[in-house]
Amino acid sequence: MKFRVSEYFKSNNKSRYGNKRMVFKTIVMLLMFFTPLAAIIFLPISSIPLLFGLFILSGLGMAGIGMGVMHDAIHGSYSKNKTINKIMGYTINLIGANDKVWRLQHNVLHHSFTNIEDHDDDINAPFFLRFSPHAPKNKLHKFQHLYAWFFYGLSTISWVTSKDFISYRKYYKMGLVKDRKTYINGVLKIVAWKALYYSYALVLPLIFTSFAPWIVILAFLAMHFVTGLTISLIFQTAHVSPEAAFPLPDEHGNMESERLAHQLETTCNFGSKSPVLSWFVGGLTHQIEHHLFPYISHIHYRKISPIVKQTAEEFGLPYHSSGSFLTAVIKHFKMLRDLGRMELQPIQSNS
Repeated sequence: MKFRVSEYFKSNNKSRYGNKRMVFKTIVMLLMFFTPLAAIIFLPISSIPLLFGLFILSGLGMAGIGMGVMHDAIHGSYSKNKTINKIMGYTINLIGANDKVWRLQHNVLHHSFTNIEDHDDDINAPFFLRFSPHAPKNKLHKFQHLYAWFFYGLSTISWVTSKDFISYRKYYKMGLVKDRKTYINGVLKIVAWKALYYSYALVLPLIFTSFAPWIVILAFLAMHFVTGLTISLIFQTAHVSPEAAFPLPDEHGNMESERLAHQLETTCNFGSKSPVLSWFVGGLTHQIEHHLFPYISHIHYRKISPIVKQTAEEFGLPYHSSGSFLTAVIKHFKMLRDLGRMELQPIQSNS
């Protein structure tokens, strides 16, 4: 599979990195995020629906930056220039999260240990959610398919307030942050970036608009609710699905499947025939291709997906794909319901 994908780029004389299309998308998403905020701050807006509409539009830009710009950059696929990747990776800081925390949670833990209980932080959910059949079950989980969507909407609010600090401390204790000095410097940088974010996303709108503070705060929360729900649905439907496997290591800590096979078993595509959806979500409709080749820019996923699918089928490996995004969301809903009723499957050897 790797050979065939490599041959695709060689035979078509293409780079695996982003190109002018990525630059255009970056400009669009940054404008979609900052322009509504600038309008709120500098224009005499007197309509509450318009205020909410501008914040929500900014939230869509925020989601677009997260999925379509910083995601490639932090994986090193935005550009062959490492400095450009680093700079574009900072766009996640501009939307209130943190590049270092994301790199540890996503690149290191999620991509290395996809759907493996206690290792993949994307399925290590708080007590009121259950994303794995190997996670402990409680009475609340019976209703999680009904209330999970609300908490998805709160996810980015959690990131920009407490989660980054909690996660960074956790990763320090795990040894993923090399020493205490690095940890303290990292915390100070997180604080500084968040102070910058809050200054233009909330403080300036509170100062320069004529609305009551509680209205501006509600509009700010509405922005984050849209962002959180959008991002959560894109990421969770790709892995918490009836088709996705939740494999476990054997008694020696080894996985049964080779790395690429593991990604095929644990990841699902959805809505892959929709170029509009794919463009907005940074190619993450092709989650399989992303997990197999995270070092390739998402602008190439649609072209390499037939190669991946054909090779997987040739070697008897799964290639999970839902026909549409709506179908994937319905499957995710059913999976949440099933996980809420399913008894604990204990962690044990696969051998």
